[in-house]
Amino acid sequence: MDKSFDEKSTKLIVSKFELDDSIGEITEEQLLIILADRIAWMIEYNMDFLLSLMYRLDVLEKDINKGLSPGNPDPANMALAKLVLERQKLRIKTREMYRSKDFEGMEDWDYSS
Repeated sequence: MDKSFDEKSTKLIVSKFELDDSIGEITEEQLLIILADRIAWMIEYNMDFLLSLMYRLDVLEKDINKGLSPGNPDPANMALAKLVLERQKLRIKTREMYRSKDFEGMEDWDYSS
């Protein structure tokens, strides 16, 4: 695993999964464990919200089903946490590939107004 996960992606995951936002800079492995614990709670108490969140994060339904299947070698919470982190890594890679130098420094601009 990487030494530390992309800060923007970490903040997104912390926000979406309602994690403690005071966790500061953590490694990807630490984020995986914290996220897996939260997902375990969501599986038990708020599965509909978890599935909705997974879809909004663009995690494929077939991957979610595989992660939740009894035949998966990882527990469901760990499998889903890994899917979330893998999806975020893909988003980072895509963002890096298609980043335009003309727009550098404008990531935080609010275009909704």
